[in-house]
Amino acid sequence: MTSKVAEEALGYEQARDELIEVVRRLEAGGTTLEESLALWERGEELAKVCRRWLDGARARLDAALAGEPEDGEADSE
Repeated sequence: MTSKVAEEALGYEQARDELIEVVRRLEAGGTTLEESLALWERGEELAKVCRRWLDGARARLDAALAGEPEDGEADSE
C-alpha cells in the first residue's frame, strides 16, 4: 500500500493521470479478483489525493475572491 507521504507528494495531474489508467484497466477487465481489488483500492487513494488538491484550489480561489471588492463596492468619491 502507498504511504501517506508518497500520496501527498503526488501532484494533481499525476494523481489524475494514474487514476485514469486505473479506471481504464478495471474497465478492460482480464484481471484477477485480487488484482481488481488492488486497483480499486489504489483508485480510491488517488481519488482522495485529487479531491484534496481540488478542495485546496477551491479554498485558495475563495480566499482570493474574498479579498477583492465586488462590482459596485469600489471607492466612489
